[in-house]
Amino acid sequence: MHYWKDLAEVPSGYGPSVVTLGNFDGVHRGHQRVLETLVDTAARHDAKAVAISFDPHPAQVHRPETAPPQIMGLQDRIEALAESGIDGLLMMRYTLELASNTPEEFVRTVMVETLGTCAVVIGHDVRFGKDNSGDLRTMQELGEHFGFAVHVIEEYSSHQPDAPDILHGDRRCSSTWVREALMEGDVATAAQVLGRLHRVRGEVVHGDARGRDLGFPTANLSPDSSGLVPADGVYAGWLIDASGIRWPAAISVGSNPTFAGASRRVEAHVIDRPGQAVEDFNLYGQTVVVEFVARLRGMVAFNGLDELIAQMALDVAQTRALLSTD
Repeated sequence: MHYWKDLAEVPSGYGPSVVTLGNFDGVHRGHQRVLETLVDTAARHDAKAVAISFDPHPAQVHRPETAPPQIMGLQDRIEALAESGIDGLLMMRYTLELASNTPEEFVRTVMVETLGTCAVVIGHDVRFGKDNSGDLRTMQELGEHFGFAVHVIEEYSSHQPDAPDILHGDRRCSSTWVREALMEGDVATAAQVLGRLHRVRGEVVHGDARGRDLGFPTANLSPDSSGLVPADGVYAGWLIDASGIRWPAAISVGSNPTFAGASRRVEAHVIDRPGQAVEDFNLYGQTVVVEFVARLRGMVAFNGLDELIAQMALDVAQTRALLSTD
């Protein structure tokens, strides 16, 4: 996949292209359906499949105080988009200057003159251009003016034949649904809407070393890790180290109430490493990925170390049992 951060990076004469545009936060099942249609349509047009996205999210520029938290960091969003099979990704820096472009200016400059667009794949609720004044009808009119086709795609919902059981309702797949599920600690529902496990990415830093003292050493993620951290609690999941090895892990999210902790953190205790003592597993300084499979329990304060250690042993056992069938 070609990756461009600016219009000037796109080779002169690039195209023809079939294009879609959106924020793609989470790259959930709905986004995946759009991208699959984009790739298929590009093949029929003998053209390149190109997605246009934005960083930061427009809401962070226009209303930062109320902007929703981002489901995934930029690196993970790029990787997920690349996995869709598209030929190119134009990740435009979203600024007030870009936001001032009229729908026609945006389409002419970005889609027609830069990407050589011959067709566009979009949903019914598309909005673009200054003050979000451009909509589906606008795009269709601009398509007639500039000579590109407009293919409208239906939203991915529970009515799709490949929808998992948890989606068999009336709600469509959306980034809002994923955020709501994560904020409730329901990582299983989030995974169903996403079509993959939710993940947080960050550098392993030194913590309080309490876990090591208790016999459950943890990899502590830096506070500036990317990805939406789910609700406080203990989770079963995976830790993927810098070399790409995927380790089963019991994951704690919260502020360690037993020790009156103040800062919220993500800690992953890697389990079952044959041939090497778990306390010798050194990940400091590595950037790792933590994936969430299921929530085991909420975060609570225990009356003493014995009670805490016993519960941690149960958490590890439950994690082992869950992941053995994952």
